[in-house]
Amino acid sequence: MEIQLQELIEQIKKDGVTAAEAEAETIVDAAKAEAEKIVAEAKAEAERILRDAKAETERLTKSSEDAIRQAGRNLLISFRESVSRELGAVVGENVSAVYAPDALARMIEEIVVRWANKPDAEELTVILNTEECDKLEQSLLAALKEKLSQGITLRANDSFDGGFRIAVSGGSAYYDYSAEAVVEMLSNYLSPRVTALLKEAN
Repeated sequence: MEIQLQELIEQIKKDGVTAAEAEAETIVDAAKAEAEKIVAEAKAEAERILRDAKAETERLTKSSEDAIRQAGRNLLISFRESVSRELGAVVGENVSAVYAPDALARMIEEIVVRWANKPDAEELTVILNTEECDKLEQSLLAALKEKLSQGITLRANDSFDGGFRIAVSGGSAYYDYSAEAVVEMLSNYLSPRVTALLKEAN
């Protein structure tokens, strides 16, 4: 009886140990599976974060490059506009110097004489602003009277500051030699050349 009891105790112990080992193995397997799941999720999250970071870095890089390109374009446009303004100012100063009273009188005289000597020449009217008309009227008319067979009319008009205009056909057509018109013409001529030089310098 005592032997049977001992065997029963041994069997119970053995069964308990086996059950405990099986339970422990189940717990370990579950823990391993959970750990693997956590590692896989962490790895997937890390890869997502890296992808997002790479995409954001590429976006910021492209945005920065675009901003630098635009800033470069803006700088070049601003520089060209500045050069054009300076060019306009320089041209304006030189045109003003050429249109000083003595030079202006000689220029008008030369142009009118050449024009009047054409076979199909019509009656001419030279238009000046009031101040220059007052200064040049006597001397200019006297000089032209000696060289022209037909008369010429001088008229004042303050719609422009310097230079002159020549009217033909009773004022129906004008040839504009005003300072503003000459500055604009020269600036338009020189601006493309300056732009081409700037492009060559790039």
